[in-house]
Amino acid sequence: MKKISVFLIVTLMVMSFAACGSTAGTDAVDTTDTAASEANEQAGAQEEVKTDAGKAYTVGICQLVQHEALDAATQGFKDALTEKLGDQVVFDEQNAAGDSATCATIVNQFVSGNYDLIMGNATAAVQAAASATNTIPVLGTSVTDYATALDIDNWTGVSGMNVSGTSDLAPLDKQAEMIKELFPDAKNIGILYCSAEANSKYQSTTIQGYLAEMGYTCTEFTFADSNDVASVTQNACSNSDVIFIPTDNTAASCTEAINNVAEPAGIPIVSGEEGICKGCGVATLSISYYDLGYTTGEMAYDVLVNGTDVSTMEVKYSPNITYKYMADRAEKLGVTIPDSYTAIEVE
Repeated sequence: MKKISVFLIVTLMVMSFAACGSTAGTDAVDTTDTAASEANEQAGAQEEVKTDAGKAYTVGICQLVQHEALDAATQGFKDALTEKLGDQVVFDEQNAAGDSATCATIVNQFVSGNYDLIMGNATAAVQAAASATNTIPVLGTSVTDYATALDIDNWTGVSGMNVSGTSDLAPLDKQAEMIKELFPDAKNIGILYCSAEANSKYQSTTIQGYLAEMGYTCTEFTFADSNDVASVTQNACSNSDVIFIPTDNTAASCTEAINNVAEPAGIPIVSGEEGICKGCGVATLSISYYDLGYTTGEMAYDVLVNGTDVSTMEVKYSPNITYKYMADRAEKLGVTIPDSYTAIEVE
């Protein structure tokens, strides 16, 4: 019996060791497979990161017309994206020379090329881009009112479509107050702008409400294009004590022609942006178009790299406004400028 018992005990011990060895072997194989799987996943993730980091983005820029404000906005936009993406971003920058139909031709080229993003500089450029595509993200800059530009009712700050961007609108109530501060004895305010620019009409209508409350009589003087700027300006000068020019791209391109009429007539001009003021105005409530373009570039980075849905991006405004004036023109016209205003530097 003892021999049998010993035999049974030894047999059981051998079987037990064999079982343990078998289990350990199985565990080792599973661990190796798991480690290999994790390594493969990490390698795949690293490869994906490298692919994203090396991606090149093609951005089309359609600028309505060449003038100081729009040029500054385009430069700010390019600088922002270049600082963030370096040589990973390629720009196709084109200028429509003031022609809305050319804007359409330009953005259609961008759409045909399946560009990653389109930047429209000025209202007509954004409108053309929005009409050309509903899939490629579109960001605008130097656009006064997106609701007007895109024909959207009940504006909430976001377009709900593939368009967002930045607005160059300085508060129109503040601009009306500036006119009152500088010209308290004036009675007739002429508002001079291009009839083809919807956002100029919006500004004119809005500021007239504020000026009427202050006791001014307002009259609109509109020109169709650069060909009749001088004659319309002459009519405005003959019937106005002060002229207001909103942020109007055609007017911005024709400041010399406007100034050649208004300055000899002794009629001061208040403008909606610094470039127009430098060319023919006395004072302005100014924003930085470079900063505006830079902000648009930051928005573009969020769309391209971070995957932000452009349809949910709120339109942004310039955080800072500055009261500025042209010292030599103010002196010639005998306009007293408050000390709080900053003189515009002239090169």
